[in-house]
Amino acid sequence: MRSVFLLLAGLAAGAFLAPQARADSASAVVGKMQPLKDGADVYKHVCQSCHMPDAKGAEGAGARFPALAGNAKLASADYPVYVVMNGFGGMPWFSGMLTDQQVADVVNYIRTHFGNHYTDMVKPSDVAAQHPTISSEED
Repeated sequence: MRSVFLLLAGLAAGAFLAPQARADSASAVVGKMQPLKDGADVYKHVCQSCHMPDAKGAEGAGARFPALAGNAKLASADYPVYVVMNGFGGMPWFSGMLTDQQVADVVNYIRTHFGNHYTDMVKPSDVAAQHPTISSEED
């Protein structure tokens, strides 16, 4: 019985004395984040964790991440811009997190790689045109 008490006391002391990890501690890291200089960088650092490095998507643990490779829905450039900006299904939105240039870059990247051959390029102004308009309500 005494050994159980000592074990529990040791675990409690270890938890109390150990450095605390906080959910917001990542923002406290000193230094600059590596810039996302092109669509490949944005894809690598933002998209591939769900859509996979080969863009073939994934399924498992109750989640489905659609393939971007050979995806006919990418034929209209407005569709992937809308999805990146506003989210869709389980995908979060990236409006306000990515610049218009970064959104254009990553959309152009996925539309010209992974077996996709759509050559009409998205410009940052095309992305800006899809920002939601916020109107003030008047009484």
